[in-house]
Amino acid sequence: MAASDPMTAQPLTTAIVVDTAAGIADAEGFDAVSLARVARELGTSQPALYRHVDGIDGLVRSLGLRGRVILADRLLQAAVGRSADDAVRAMGLAWRRMVQDHPGVYAATDRYPCAGDPELEAAVGRVVGVLGEALVGFGLDEADRVHAGRALRSAFHGFSHLESGDGHPLDVDLDESFDQLIGLLCAGIRSLASAGAATG
Repeated sequence: MAASDPMTAQPLTTAIVVDTAAGIADAEGFDAVSLARVARELGTSQPALYRHVDGIDGLVRSLGLRGRVILADRLLQAAVGRSADDAVRAMGLAWRRMVQDHPGVYAATDRYPCAGDPELEAAVGRVVGVLGEALVGFGLDEADRVHAGRALRSAFHGFSHLESGDGHPLDVDLDESFDQLIGLLCAGIRSLASAGAATG
């Protein structure tokens, strides 16, 4: 990326700062993001960024929030018109593609704590909520949809995180492994639904 010409650049805004950091993160990896690098990219001084983000921690927080918003939107789009196994598969693929499309921004979701931050907690809650709502076709009660949504989040995040970091080294097709994962998850959710029906 070339630095902006300060004579023709638009006035600096928080959105522009975060957009620039996101572009660096996705193109070169999260660890390439720094205030100095973003300032250089924008053709401005590092102190000027502090008017728009609360230091590097604030920038990382904004990237993590953006990653969760993108993820929830993609999950919601994937689940529309689908239910049960089809919904799980579509959301799993959407999660995996989001990480492939935005590896640096997604990595930021693990770099800033959510606990005690209402906006970040709400963003995580929306991700889990979308996953849970898409499972209505399995006949789960509300609490079990939350449990299953958390399980899906853990499985999709784990697989995608490892994949993005070359954490699946064996010479076995990754797409087939992901299909197997979806099958295991769906079987487990059906088992959970059956157990709930039996005790209900």
